[in-house]
Amino acid sequence: MLAAGALIAAGAAHTPSLLPESIRPAPGWLQGAFGAVHLDLHVAGTIATLTLMFGAYALVVHRATEINPRTVMIAVVVLDLLMLLAPPLVSTDVFSYQAYGRMGAHYGVDPYLNGPIAIRLDPIFPYVGAKWSSIPTTYGPVFTAAGYLLAPLGVASSVIAYKSIATAAGLGVVSLVRRCARLRKLDPSRAIAVVGLNPLFAVYGIGGGHNDLLMLLAVAAALTALIERRDAGGGFSSLLAAGIKLTGGLLLLFALADRTAPHNTSGRRNLLLGSVAGLALITGLSVAVFGTGPLHLFSTIGRAQSAGDWLSISGALREKLGLQLIGRAVGDALIGGFGLVCVGLLVCVRRGVIDWIDGAGWATLAMLVASSALLPWYVAWALPLVALSRGARLRAAALWLSGIVLGVELLGSIPHG
Repeated sequence: MLAAGALIAAGAAHTPSLLPESIRPAPGWLQGAFGAVHLDLHVAGTIATLTLMFGAYALVVHRATEINPRTVMIAVVVLDLLMLLAPPLVSTDVFSYQAYGRMGAHYGVDPYLNGPIAIRLDPIFPYVGAKWSSIPTTYGPVFTAAGYLLAPLGVASSVIAYKSIATAAGLGVVSLVRRCARLRKLDPSRAIAVVGLNPLFAVYGIGGGHNDLLMLLAVAAALTALIERRDAGGGFSSLLAAGIKLTGGLLLLFALADRTAPHNTSGRRNLLLGSVAGLALITGLSVAVFGTGPLHLFSTIGRAQSAGDWLSISGALREKLGLQLIGRAVGDALIGGFGLVCVGLLVCVRRGVIDWIDGAGWATLAMLVASSALLPWYVAWALPLVALSRGARLRAAALWLSGIVLGVELLGSIPHG
């Protein structure tokens, strides 16, 4: 794992397939700590290295009970630091975050109503992905407002800042998952490995500086609070996760459906009170900073989903096979199927057929499969839930999904593939 991670970090600055399209080739001030190495892995080397990394990951997860938890944790820390020192990897999202922050803080432009093209003369705009240049922010008001605080930073400084936040958040997620695993009497080595050593979490999530890690930190905090019977804190953290990225709120539905946690009437009431407090805070922040702008968030997410991504099932049918009508029909069917699956899982949790964390994990995997825009780091959404599952089936399904998404992503890096 660490050898592959070191190779990626050392070669990323001069390997086009590991860089966002907007910085190919990467300027010297965005090459990270290993820019002077001048190592180009080429497409074949990139595929081989990431394949080796995923194989090592699967082996570690399978044999995790034979490894000391401290050893696994040290490996996670070293891998995350390698990704922090690398240039921004694969995605242009880290530049979009800065663009949305500068739109509001410097220009008075509402990022919920306008895309980065509204500030096309700003120095950050050339680095924003072309696909997202006209799309307003799809992120929650908590994260978008926090972006205003980082708006004064330059391009390189903002990349370091967002990657540092993602790294700290990722390590926080792993630490909380380790704590929860012990509380649930699960093997902590496996729980740490499932989350922290997954290449989609480390290379794509932390390497790309994605806010998904910050959302997952709030999710992990909610899981910890609920497992420890601090129900109000669990409800508040769940809403905070949704305030960063809406998908973080899915956990709350399953916590409310569980008939054992909260374990009594007062616990359920505290969960609801914490959720209401979180909602009130987010609403107040939204109105104070953005006015009515966040009301357009759902339509923007729908627009981004309708644009699709070729990694998803419906997106592949539309973009790679040219089957527009079939792709849309399949996409609608998958969304409908996700709704049915989610309702069925909630009923099973309520009846005590499955554990509430398992139910939330399966629902998250179903959401990923149904999504019309599936990006590699989105798989990280399910990992804390998978790590805390009592059954092996959810873990196996998550590993298969991780491998398939990574494999398709790597195939897409082959020129004219």
